[in-house]
Parts: sequence; structure tokens; C-alpha cells
Amino acid sequence: MHVLRLDSSIQGLASASSELADLAEAAWAEERPETVFTRRHLGTDPLPAEAWAAAATAGYLPAEHRTAAHTAALALAGELAEELCTADAAILALPLYNYGVSQHVKTWIDLVITGGAPGERFLEGKPVILLTPRGGSYAPGTPREGWDHNTGYLVRILADLWGADLTVIEREFTLVGINPALDEFTEATTLMKKAAHQAAAEAGRVLAAR
Repeated sequence: MHVLRLDSSIQGLASASSELADLAEAAWAEERPETVFTRRHLGTDPLPAEAWAAAATAGYLPAEHRTAAHTAALALAGELAEELCTADAAILALPLYNYGVSQHVKTWIDLVITGGAPGERFLEGKPVILLTPRGGSYAPGTPREGWDHNTGYLVRILADLWGADLTVIEREFTLVGINPALDEFTEATTLMKKAAHQAAAEAGRVLAAR
């Protein structure tokens, strides 16, 4: 069993998404100790932002007209697509930033799409855990309802476009304790955190056992 783990947080050791991924990975490894994990961290080792444009452009150019940048970008796109295709499952820790996906994640998605065949379903039928925390709350009835342009987009890409058998685990209010304006939600946040941690570990166990 080969699992791709992808992190994208810029928070380092304080990352709520990586904390959830650690729990899912640990439970998965406990259930299936023979599992091999391939790890890529888009937050600490971001992909070059200009690579997608170079890779996309190179596809329309004869090989002899491609620059070194075109060739390198195409190779990177192919590597990322292959990395995803060869995984049997994935654990993706992709938090919301500025109401959407981070530039690191968007670059990864664009390069994977460019590196594969048109319409390729890289995750067809594969179990995938999406762990996506948010600093505040975007639930129905809140002032920011409808402002989460991260989760729906990721579900569209991972499940609808790439065919993943997707389990989504969300955690809200990760900025409670950091932003004083959210102090009134401390008690609720403690319960949300506990529930998300339990869900992450359970997802790791259940999907590994399949």
C-alpha cells in the first residue's frame, strides 16, 4: 500500500491541518504497518509559481522550440501527475487561506492536470482523506456564510474531476485563542477540535482497513 501525503500549511509546528494529517497517518500505519508514505509539503517546499505557465505553453510548442524552462516545467508536471497516479490512496492536508485554496495548492493542481492526459482521473476509486481547517466559521447563518471558496473547489477537483472516493474532515475556528475577537467561541472550539481529531483518526483506520 502506497499513500501520498500532501501538506500545504504555512504554520509550521502550529499547523492544524498537519496535526489532523498526523492523526490520520498514525491510525493508517497502525492498521496497515506495511504502508509506504510519500510526503510532499507545499508550504515548506513550494512549487515554482511560474512552472504551470511554462508547462502549459510548452505543450503547444515543438520540442526544438522549447526553452530549458519549458522542459523543466514539463518534467515537473509529469512527476507530480505520476506521483498521484501511482499512489493507492492519499491524505491531503489543505487549509483555507484568504477564503480559498492557497497559491501552493492551486499550482500543484494546475501542474498535475497539465502533466496528465486530458481529462485523466488520477484518483479513480482511490480512498482520499481531505483535511481542511479554517480560522473562523463559514457555517450557515454565520456572517461569513458563502465565503469558503476552498472546500467546494477541492471536492470538485478531487472527487468530481479526479474520481476520488473522498472523505472530507473540516475543522473551524482554528484562530480561537489567537484572535481575541473569537474568544467567545472557546468552548465550542474545544468540542470542534476534539471531533475533528477523532474523525481524522477514524478515517485513517477505516480507509486503511479496506
